Amino acid sequence: MVTIAVGMRVHMSVAVVAMTDPKASSNPDIPVYDWKNKSVILSSFFWGYICLQLFAAEFGRRYGSKPFLLGAMTINSAAVCLVPLMADKLGSYGVMGSRMVQGMCQGFVYPSVSNLLGRWTHISERSKLGSLTLAGAPFGTIITLPVVGFISASSLGWPFSFYLYGGVGLLWVGIFAIFGYSTPAQCKNISKKEKAYIESSTNIKGQKLDVPVKAILTSIPFWALFLAQVGQIWGYNTLLTEIPNYMNKVMNFDMKSNGLLSAAPYAACFFLSFVFGYTCDFIINNKYVSRTAARKIFNGISGIGAGTSLFILSFLPVEAKTLSVLMLVSAVGIQSAAIGGYQLNHIDLSPNFAGLLQSMCNSVGSALSILAPVTVQLVVSDETNKSQWRIIFILAALMYSIPSIVFAIFGSGIRQKWDGSDDEEIVQQKISEARAKKVSVWSIMSL
Repeated sequence: MVTIAVGMRVHMSVAVVAMTDPKASSNPDIPVYDWKNKSVILSSFFWGYICLQLFAAEFGRRYGSKPFLLGAMTINSAAVCLVPLMADKLGSYGVMGSRMVQGMCQGFVYPSVSNLLGRWTHISERSKLGSLTLAGAPFGTIITLPVVGFISASSLGWPFSFYLYGGVGLLWVGIFAIFGYSTPAQCKNISKKEKAYIESSTNIKGQKLDVPVKAILTSIPFWALFLAQVGQIWGYNTLLTEIPNYMNKVMNFDMKSNGLLSAAPYAACFFLSFVFGYTCDFIINNKYVSRTAARKIFNGISGIGAGTSLFILSFLPVEAKTLSVLMLVSAVGIQSAAIGGYQLNHIDLSPNFAGLLQSMCNSVGSALSILAPVTVQLVVSDETNKSQWRIIFILAALMYSIPSIVFAIFGSGIRQKWDGSDDEEIVQQKISEARAKKVSVWSIMSL
């Protein structure tokens, strides 16, 4: 699901270049439009994306995520298929309307993922299984950017790419309707022993609990998580929407090369996500570091690493194409360390309300991300001017780095009392964290 949803989201980053470039396709019958508002078209997805995430999280917690995901992905897939028609009949405004509907529907994806991971993953396997799920995001980007670039440059043209992705989305809906379940208790395909193993560590009471709004809003670990997620969403979406355009206008790569090279950073992100996810679980389970320390370390690698790469990129000359691509690969690839950082921290703090925490952070981060492509349009008046792009990259670098430092100071990996955990459970978590620190200190001293 994550692969398909993210593929649909990033699709437009390459497609909009082909939709406005007369030289993009080998077929002269493919329509081309003279649109000057490409960045606004790209940002229109987020207009809808911020609307229904809280609804998706709360109703998924109470009634299960499956029915809402099925409905959302059905409408989302239909909206993707309709983009060529909307472009033909209503121009760029029709495309923006379609993208906004897609965003509204995809607002169900990440809150549902957090709800499902909170119910389906044993605590000792959380980073590993989380990496398998969330790696779908870079994998969707890896596939989509070159595929859309290739189709757009062929005689099929950019419209076919929308029909293809819409059809794949509808296929997923059919498969999930048959084989998907909201909770282990509802699943008929696993044993009682496996259900007991999963449920022994999740301790989910979600349907029975009222939302502790005041406690959440006064929780320092939550606000550290919030800032970390918002900052990384800004940086990630800036790169996601603008890399193809930057490579086309500044680095002068053609349509096919653009798609392949734009996918390279996400290929690195995909493969490294497994490295970081498995490593994080390994060092936590072997008590080399506490869960809190692990979250801070991996989040710092992600945010500060990406920020440093973008800062270097901003000062490289246009002629340094190879090094520039390497910095883009580094900036995006190293973000996969966030799987061991903030991306699973919602479940650490609150297994019951993980979807709600995810939706609160993600909706605000996405709302601010509307400004990311708009900022590009305001700052980059000449798309071939590297010095104007420098401002964009430095801003993204700061959005990555500063919240990561805040998270390193105030973040936590301990389940919070307002989630419904009792005092004894919190004490046991703190004891476990203290033991991990002792093991870590002893390991260092013995070197």
